[in-house]
Parts: sequence; C-alpha cells; structure tokens
Amino acid sequence: MLKRTIFISSPNSLRLNDNQMVIQSKEDAELVNKVPIEDVGFLVIENPQTYISIPLLNALTEYNVSVTFCNNHGMPKSMLLNLDANSTQGESYQRQIQVSEPLKKNLWKQIIESKIRNQALLLEKLGLEGQRVLYCSKDVKSGDTDNREGVAAKIYWSMLFGDEFYRDRYGIAPNNLLNYGYSLLRSATARAIVGSGLLPVFGLFHHNRYNSYPLADDLMEPFRPYVDEVAFRLYANGMTELTKDVKAEFAKVLYADTMADKMTRPLSLALTYAAASLTRCYYGEQKKLVLPYFM
Repeated sequence: MLKRTIFISSPNSLRLNDNQMVIQSKEDAELVNKVPIEDVGFLVIENPQTYISIPLLNALTEYNVSVTFCNNHGMPKSMLLNLDANSTQGESYQRQIQVSEPLKKNLWKQIIESKIRNQALLLEKLGLEGQRVLYCSKDVKSGDTDNREGVAAKIYWSMLFGDEFYRDRYGIAPNNLLNYGYSLLRSATARAIVGSGLLPVFGLFHHNRYNSYPLADDLMEPFRPYVDEVAFRLYANGMTELTKDVKAEFAKVLYADTMADKMTRPLSLALTYAAASLTRCYYGEQKKLVLPYFM
C-alpha cells in the first residue's frame, strides 16, 4: 500500500487517539481530521506554530514514518527517524561499520553510473540531447576517481537550464526548487535506510563532520533526476517560488513510477528496495545494488 504524505502548513494541534493521528486546527477547533498512523509514510511540518504530542511522535517512529521539520522559510531542516526499525539492526550496524573500502568504492561506482544514465534519460525525455551525458557513464572507475559525475553534471545542467545556470545551494532559481525537492527526497531516503537496518551516518562517499546523513546523500543520487524533472517543468512555466502548489508537485515525486529489476514501483518503494539491496551487499549476499531506471 502506498503511504500518504501529509503537509502541516497552518497552525494545527497533532495528537494520537486510537492509533490515529488527530489533526485539529488552532484557528477553528471544529476542523478536525483523523488519519490512521499505518497509512502515513511522510509527515512534513512547515508551520512553526504546530503542536505535536510525544505519544504521537512515538507512534510515528514505531511505524517508521519520516517526520520532517521545516525552518521559518519553509525549507526542510531536520528529521525524526526510528532507530529501532529492524530486528537485525545490531548485526547490520556491525556489517556497515566493517565494510571494506574496495566494496564502498564499487558501490559508489554503481551509484554514479546509475545517476548519470538517469540524467541522460531525463534529457532525452525532455527532447534534449542526452548522449554526451550518457557517454560519461561508460568509463566510471571504482570510486569514480576520474570524477565522471562532475563531467556529466556540467553538461547536464547546461542542457537542462542553460549555459548560465550554476548549481549552487544558495544560488538563484531554480536552485531553490531543487533544494526543496532534494530535501524531501533525502528524508525519504533516510527513512528507507533506517528501515533496512542501517545507520544513515556512515556514508559510502559523502563525508562531512557537519553532515548527519551522508549515506542518504549517497543512495539518493540516482533518484535526483525525478526531482530535476519537476523543477524543470515548474521553472519552464514561470514558477520560481515555493508556494503550496509547488511543494505539492514535489511531494508527488515520492510516488513517481520507477523501473528496477524489470519491475515498476513507486519511487518511495524503490528507495526501500535500494536500501535493502545495500544491506545485502554489506552482508556479501549480492554484489549489485537495485537502482532505478528513469522512466
């Protein structure tokens, strides 16, 4: 069953009752909605005047719901994740900590190959030339030591948004659109990682003392083009501000169709399969990650 994504963008009180999340408006006490906890996959709290009870937070984590808190600008800032979501968690942690450097480099190679291929497929879908980008995926070395990812990115962004565009977290639009979409994707990826018994703090490639979720940053790479497609279409239609409608469009990314292992799955489920395959790679049960093929 597909899980729901719920945005709390106005002052509300959230509490638990009979295993349901009760959402009551602070502006109109008679406006009440109830949602079964088991139906929720992602909860995004945008309004700073939101009250949420501890019992509800515990119930949400028990069901491995990804809870994202936004800052005063409406940008995702922090996450609440379940640290006891898998029965073999302790063993998985040990496997993750002890993973060899050659294996990490091989897995990163697979991730970059998949990311570049999906970037090329998006360009082709949009009627743009994707072969130059696709060519960059043909000679990715272990650990991407030649930075084929960077070479492909330079071509990709110029094709997507023009030669003047520069991908920068603090840059002008559509950077703000991309930032928001990637934040939601990162939250969903972290949720999938924790659900597979791994810690998102131990990355394959990304590592920064100020980054709490480097593994999520690693695993989400092949899924980024799904966000890019939404940002491209919004920007092309003159939508450059993070309005309620724009945010809703990015939320739909979590349900976009993806192809992996010759099966079509919604993106949120594809993330779960990708994370589970990573765990199996750590255990030595397989060598290939289950990564998406852009549709």
